[in-house]
Amino acid sequence: MTPLLLSAYTATTCLGRGLDATRSALRAGRSGLAPCAFETVRLDTWLGEVPGVDDEKLPAAQAAYDCRNNRLTRMGLETDGFAERVRDAIARYGRTRVGVFLGTSTAGILQTELAYRRRDPQTGALPDDFHYRTTHNSFSLAEFTRDYFALEGMAMAISTACSSSAKVFAAAARQLELGTIDAAIVGGVDTLCLTTLYGFASLQLTSAQPCRPYDAERNGISIGEGAAFALLERAKAPATGSVLLLGTGESSDAYHMSSPHPEGLGAKLAMEAALRSAGLGTADIDYINLHGTSTPANDAAEGKAVAALFGQTVPCSSTKGATGHTLGAAGAVEAVICALALTDGFLPGSPGTQHLDPAIPIAYLHQGKAGSVRHALTNSFGFGGSNCSLILGVAP
Repeated sequence: MTPLLLSAYTATTCLGRGLDATRSALRAGRSGLAPCAFETVRLDTWLGEVPGVDDEKLPAAQAAYDCRNNRLTRMGLETDGFAERVRDAIARYGRTRVGVFLGTSTAGILQTELAYRRRDPQTGALPDDFHYRTTHNSFSLAEFTRDYFALEGMAMAISTACSSSAKVFAAAARQLELGTIDAAIVGGVDTLCLTTLYGFASLQLTSAQPCRPYDAERNGISIGEGAAFALLERAKAPATGSVLLLGTGESSDAYHMSSPHPEGLGAKLAMEAALRSAGLGTADIDYINLHGTSTPANDAAEGKAVAALFGQTVPCSSTKGATGHTLGAAGAVEAVICALALTDGFLPGSPGTQHLDPAIPIAYLHQGKAGSVRHALTNSFGFGGSNCSLILGVAP
């Protein structure tokens, strides 16, 4: 693919709001996970909750979009000067030429959960002030973002579980290649809700301790929430050191509704496709941000795929021990973490991981370390076998 410039990017997670908070936590090897104290949830698990989301206020013109997910969306958009960079792009290209491509898994489902508590005791009807389309609907955050910037062009939401906000990079890249747009807001937002927390617990996928990706004793995920965005533009003579999207790879192994292919078939196909897309070989990759959810099956399958392609030569880590698993936002959050690795020359470690599973022969980083990174690969794999890998690099 033709390289694309990430002319702006930002991330907000339990590590804090913005790039400085994120890089500070990663350098310190600090986790943002804490025991579950969300809403009415009573589960023995740890969460990655973003402080202050409920205090965020939407503009009056977008009041119909009010829900936790869109509050976090606005919080993310108004961080690191990202909204200003978007408005600059709109001024350059026009309102019809900036697309919106955002990923989520549950969007504003918490709003439905809260409304359900207030349903009519006689008829069961939901309250009149509940608006499904602008809150719970998966398209809600894309429509909100388009309206927030008064855009008039294409907008789409992708909801493929945990690969959602990685796949938006590929979708936007196709439209930029076709010439239908000149810039794209890409990213993902997912927020905590009861359905997600109790749902993953019912699948016996949550851990009673902070998650430990790739640890021999790993036993489940720590669910988090987050918002991450990037502005993609064509790379016209990018400045030295600028972050570029070099390749995207997608696959679907369709092995099982909630388990990956045990040999990592889909993961391997996605990584191979990303390498082809970028015109790179395995030896060109300097760091891999693993999907690394901390479940026994996921880490084993991804580890087999990484070992088959890269052996034990490429430093790898899962940063979900720091952020939690932000589900539909994970792809974008971890793409931004890769952008920081590229610009800062620092490879993040894996908070929580103590004893690497000896059955997974990869070059796993327990602690972060300084290192030159020219090309970074990030993996995002979702339920149902929806897989996406992205490759980012720096302009020479």
